[in-house]
Amino acid sequence: MRVAVLGFGSVWRRRIGKDPNDAKRFVHAAYYNTTGVQVRGVIRTRPEIVGHARFNGVGGFNPNYPIRMINQVFDCEEPCIWQGQVKVLFKQLLSKPEPPDFYLAVVTHEQTGHMTVGDQGWKSESALLISFSEWHDQQEAMFLMPAYSWIRSKLGTFVLEPPPSAPWSAILRLTTSS
Repeated sequence: MRVAVLGFGSVWRRRIGKDPNDAKRFVHAAYYNTTGVQVRGVIRTRPEIVGHARFNGVGGFNPNYPIRMINQVFDCEEPCIWQGQVKVLFKQLLSKPEPPDFYLAVVTHEQTGHMTVGDQGWKSESALLISFSEWHDQQEAMFLMPAYSWIRSKLGTFVLEPPPSAPWSAILRLTTSS
């Protein structure tokens, strides 16, 4: 499965090798990304739906420059649910962008307005919610979305639209509410 990265959640964690004498312990590190919201000035997970995207250092992910991963396409494992959590493994950065099967999209309440997660018709069936954090009026959600899937919020319906000339990039475009 190919996934293009459109954005990342606010919370990062890493797991490195325990042996301080291993010269490659950082190369073999795993980096976990999930959603979060600001709580008293600090970003916290506050999960309503728990899940994450995992990136491996050996797979071409550089944690020092995550912005360079935007609009890049990864070979990924199919999403799985383990201990009630949705997990997606981003195995390998492709050497050149290819049309993806899905997009890793992250949205906040500031971008889309309040989402009523779980209500009937709040998202297209093809959009997979990986992680969702909420605290008071703040929200952040991480999705795997195919092209032209959608989410609905207080502001209206947002459709994920890739441009034909660069299908590895896409934007959530507000359409008229139905």
